[in-house]
Formats: sequence, structure tokens, C-alpha cells
Amino acid sequence: MNGSILLDHERPSIRTFDKRQLRDVLGSFVTGVTVVTTRDAEGGMHGLTVNSFSSVSLDPPLVLWSQATSAGSHSAFKDAERFTINILAEHQYELANHFATRSSEKFSGIDYDLGVGGLPLLRDCSAWLECKVVSRYPGGDHVIFVGSVDSIRQSARRSLAFGGGQYLVADPHDLGRVPVGTEGAMKSQPHAVRLAGRAMLRLAHTLDKTLALAAWGNHGPTVIAWQAATTPVAADLPLGLVLPVTSSASGLALAAFLPPEAVDRFVNAELRDNGRQASDELPHTAESLASELESVRASHVATRRPGPFYDDRVLANAISVPILSPSGLAVLALTAIGPAEHFDAAADGPCAEALKDAAHEISAALREA
Repeated sequence: MNGSILLDHERPSIRTFDKRQLRDVLGSFVTGVTVVTTRDAEGGMHGLTVNSFSSVSLDPPLVLWSQATSAGSHSAFKDAERFTINILAEHQYELANHFATRSSEKFSGIDYDLGVGGLPLLRDCSAWLECKVVSRYPGGDHVIFVGSVDSIRQSARRSLAFGGGQYLVADPHDLGRVPVGTEGAMKSQPHAVRLAGRAMLRLAHTLDKTLALAAWGNHGPTVIAWQAATTPVAADLPLGLVLPVTSSASGLALAAFLPPEAVDRFVNAELRDNGRQASDELPHTAESLASELESVRASHVATRRPGPFYDDRVLANAISVPILSPSGLAVLALTAIGPAEHFDAAADGPCAEALKDAAHEISAALREA
């Protein structure tokens, strides 16, 4: 039965994880980054980087954060009557690193203003909360501080985030609800590029293939973004690379979902060149190209295997899928490329399916925008 409940006597009594594993799991929860500041009884200023900050209550206005009892500034904070939460902006990762170290001169060379009680307010932050301590609770090797918020300030700067052991930037979720007032504008190609760029990061990690994003430009299929694999298909991955229509997977994926008047003027010379090559892999006539494009429309997958990469030094296989506008026209082509000896570019293989899933998700987001 799904969702079955373990009785207390059935639960394992032996912990199955160590501190490092727990730290990794907790690190998967993305948080903001703050620097908490205070003054000790002698007027000395103290500050430390904290991502355990959280809201508690709006009425009354309460927040909390926790500090390790082993922290060098713990004696100052445990006796202080006030603290200030400085919510760091996305450009302040170096400030976060600075206040995460042990030092008796943390404020040397740091720009700050003085707030309530003379506590330092770090400049250029995203927001500030000035608080009075109302409770302290023991929490294992930490102490939990609860503060009543007396004063708040906020800037237009976006907040710094942290997760998975690294600093992050926070953007609106591209597949979430469209922000009010942006209906229609989100159907633009720039929105598709932003969605595809994030998909490329995920796919490069899972597939470990070099990925290209191509748009239909003034000279035909044009690479506008790359995401390299662990071992890139080539040392140089130039932006603005113009691809052939008939002999590249990206060109076929785009051309299959564009009107003939957009495509025809690029392919005539290519077909003549193809006819002069002793290759059965390339279309030689308008009829053979039309048949190949019809196959791409049916499968939503275009392949080229094998063929020279742009500098002719590498034989590569490629799979490309179209990203479609709400009207069904190709906006972008998402392409995976790999050395022919290592990459089987099967149109029905797992790589093609992963690309199709990503393209379908992006196309659906464009339709819903």
C-alpha cells in the first residue's frame, strides 16, 4: 500500500547517515544568504554569514536564525539585546565569504552605516531587518535566536541565494505562471532562448554531450549558444556559426517547421553542391529534401551521422529537435553533438528522447505564456 505508516516499534533505531551526508541533504534546500550583525557590551562590532534565517510570524513580526555555539562571536551574540539581518544582494558573494571567516577585524575596509543601537547595516544589500532579541533556545550544537522586527528597509537589488554548496542567483521560474502584465510578451523568441539555455545546462549534465542552440538568422541556421560536454566535441565552439540547411541536423530541424519562402532561397545552392558529392547521406534534389523534411515533421527529430564538424577536423554525429512557437513554427533548434565513434545519434535513442522531452516542455511553456 502506498503511503503506509511505520509504527514506532517498526522504525529503525540506528541512524543510517553521517554528518557529511546530512549536511549534503540539508544543502539541497536553497536559501537566501544573510550577514547578521550586533555589538557587544564594550561596543565592538560582530558579524557572521548565516543562511539559517527564517520568518516566524507577521503579527507580531518575528524572525529567527541560529548560530553554532563554537562560533567565535557566539559570546557576543548570546548576550546582545539586538541583532540586524543584512540580506545580501546577488553581487555580494565575496562579502558572504568575508563574514564566513574567523577574524577580529571583519569590518575593516567594509562599507556600512549605523542603525538602531549603533548596529552596522552593510551597504548595497537587498534588504535589512533591525531586531530586538525576544527569545533564545538551545538547539543541539546551535542556539536559536528569535527577534522582534523593529525596522525594515528594502532595495531593488535581487537577493543572493545558496544551495548545493554554491552561490546561486534567483530568477523567476520560467515554467511557472506568467507574471501579470507580461501576457503576450512572453511568447517572444528571447523567452524561448532563456528557457532553452536552462534546459541545456540540465541536458549537458545528464547526457554529457556538447549542446548547441540554433536560430534561423539572416543567413540561415545560426548557432547562438553552446553548452560544452565534459570533453567538448571541439576546442573552439564559436557563436554566430552559420550552418548548412541540408547537411546539418539543426538546419533540418528548423527548416521542417518553417514556411517554404523562408527556406527555399538557402537550399538551391546547397542541393547543387550535394549533387557534386559522392554521398548518399545528403539530399540531392528538392524532392529528396522535401521527403527528409516530412520525416522530421513526423518524428520531430533530425539526425546527421556522420559528418564533419565545422572545422573539418572532427567527424561528428548530431541529433536536433525543434522548439516550436504557439503557431507551430520553429523558433529554435536544440542539438546534441558528439564524436562519431562515441555518439550513436539514433533518432529513437535515449538522447533523442531527452532532447524531445526538453523541446516539448519549452514549446508547451511558450503556448501557455
